[in-house]
Amino acid sequence: MRNRKIIRKQNYDYSSDGWYYVTICTKDRKCYFGEIINEVMHPNEIGKQANVFIQEISNHFPHVELGKFVVMPNHIHIILRIVGTQHVVSVQKTDVNVRTGHGATELKNDVTTLNNVAQLNQFGKTIPGSLSAIMGQLKSTLTRWCRANDYAHFAWQSRFHDHIIRTNESFERISEYIKNNPANWNNDKFHA
Repeated sequence: MRNRKIIRKQNYDYSSDGWYYVTICTKDRKCYFGEIINEVMHPNEIGKQANVFIQEISNHFPHVELGKFVVMPNHIHIILRIVGTQHVVSVQKTDVNVRTGHGATELKNDVTTLNNVAQLNQFGKTIPGSLSAIMGQLKSTLTRWCRANDYAHFAWQSRFHDHIIRTNESFERISEYIKNNPANWNNDKFHA
């Protein structure tokens, strides 16, 4: 089995409040979204639809605020903010059983335990409202649109890259990078 590099920050709750910078690439970095001409992005039909779906993220995820974004020929950069998340946890007694001093177990339902349970993610399950859920919906929605509109060849890279934005300086630097990305296409690491 192939070893896959872990690309998410370990033990971090990606449904928690904060600013995130995300890059999603197309499969094999094929230019499915359009082309750069004279340092300006000219989206084709798939690129135009990608723009529409990105702008609709907050309609489907009311706890998300959209920042700067750009659709490039073979990738997308998005800044978004997750705000006011409330973890909804369905707790079964066996989920949070805690050993007592006498070897018996009891359900401990204090806030700390429930928060810890909320942050646990079972293998293969996406946490509702998390960054993965948001990006997964964006990717699958555009893929379905492509299939329905005779663009069956369209495909995404299987994962996405994220960066947790922690400072105003980082936010400004990334925003500027996104704004200038089309003008810098010839020097872009994703340039085909």
